[in-house]
This record gives sequence, structure tokens and C-alpha cells, in this order.
Amino acid sequence: MRIATWNVNSVTARLDRLLAWLESAQPDVLALQELKCADSAFPTVPVQDLGYEVATLGTGRWNGVAILSRVGLSDVTLGLSGQPQYEGVDEPRAIGATCGGVRVWGVYVPNGREPGHDHYAYKLQWLAALRDTVATELMSAPERPLAIIGDFNVAPTDDDVWDIAVFAGNTHVTEPERQALADLRAIGLTDVMPRALKGNPFTFWDYRNGALHRGWGMRIDLIYANPPFAAAVTDAYIDRDERKGKGASDHAPVVVDLDQAASAER
Repeated sequence: MRIATWNVNSVTARLDRLLAWLESAQPDVLALQELKCADSAFPTVPVQDLGYEVATLGTGRWNGVAILSRVGLSDVTLGLSGQPQYEGVDEPRAIGATCGGVRVWGVYVPNGREPGHDHYAYKLQWLAALRDTVATELMSAPERPLAIIGDFNVAPTDDDVWDIAVFAGNTHVTEPERQALADLRAIGLTDVMPRALKGNPFTFWDYRNGALHRGWGMRIDLIYANPPFAAAVTDAYIDRDERKGKGASDHAPVVVDLDQAASAER
């Protein structure tokens, strides 16, 4: 099974690239972030024409998440248990589904804007709600493969940014954010992406200043998995080529391959 995550940065603006990537990469499951459209505006029909079921959570111009699956789509969960609001709004940032026996949570973690901002506090509260939601699921079905995939808007270590001196004191690299990721891992999850980190490890490059070509990137799109999922991983890669060219998202897809038979034999 091939599972992928991609912050597409507007599914309507990136539709041609999305459809082409689905055909070339052939993921069985794809979590999308930053749809920037309401559920009613999601391009469901052309995606379904490629054999995918679709579950979306989008409310309009900003945010929005989706899961596309060609191996089944059931037990869809919209949002987190105890999810905090921002300025009185439940933002569409998390969607869970069971696909081919694997539980997948697609997430778009709040940016945080800057330390001390209300959005930064909201980001930490949101990550705590994610931890609690997934911890409950892990307890209820410990043998089921599970992964949280998506845009976490946190670089786990200094090596996950091109120059830590440039980011020092800014969001994405602060200790409270990294501690929130550590708390998430502490419920029984591991980062399965090290297999993909040969050469350029980054998943996001700003559109400005030729960041992609200069290697000025960050690794903020992550795959955190429980032991049954991690045991089944056979390969992983970052599709940096999809970040190139006209009309690209500022994020690259991240892909992981599973041998489910190996997981079942544990």
C-alpha cells in the first residue's frame, strides 16, 4: 500500500497537477492539506474518475483537509475531540479515516504566526487535542496500523531547517512546539521518514528568493506512525520534483510504502 501526504496549497489552483500526480505516483491513500475551498467546491468528480473515494473537511477560503482512497474509506472522523477554536471558529484542520485496514489522520497544524501571538497558543492547544484524540484511538485498537500524516508546521530538529540561525526565535522551531511533537511521539508514535532523508531532506520551500534552488527549505510535512504501521514500512521518499515548475505548491508530496503482510505477521 502506498500512502502519501501533500499540502497542495489550493486544490483548485493545483487540480491539473494533482490529477497528473495521482496517475503517475499511484498512491492508494492521499491526505491533502490547505484545500482553500468548501466541501461543495472540491473537485470530487475528476478525482473519483481516477478510482478514489473522497472525504473532505473544508469551509471556504482558508485551511481545509481531505483524504482520497482507492482501498476503501470508512469510519470518517471530522475534527478532533476537544479541538480548540480560533476566534470562535472550528477550523477545518483534521480528518481521520480507515483505508484498507489502516487508520489515517490527515492534519494541517496551525502555523502559530509568532511566539506570544494568540495563534501560537492556539497551535499548542491544537497539538494537545491531536495527541489526546490519537491516544484514545491507539488504546481502543492497539494492533491496527495508524499514522498521522500532514503539514505539522513544526521542524522536529535543527537539521530539519536549512539554517537554524535564520529561524531562531521564530515559530516552527521553538522548544514548546518541539515539545508538543515529543508529547505526540510519547503516546507510541515514531517518525518513519528517515528512510526518505538521503540528500535533501526538506518538504517545504518558500516561493520567494529562489528558495528551492538554493536549498532553503524546511521539513515540516511528517508521517508519525504506531508500531504496526512502522513495522510495515518498506520505503519512503519526498517527491521534490513535484515542487518544481510553473504552478507548483510550495510543499512537496511525502510518500511511504507499506507491506501490510509484514505488519500482520508481527
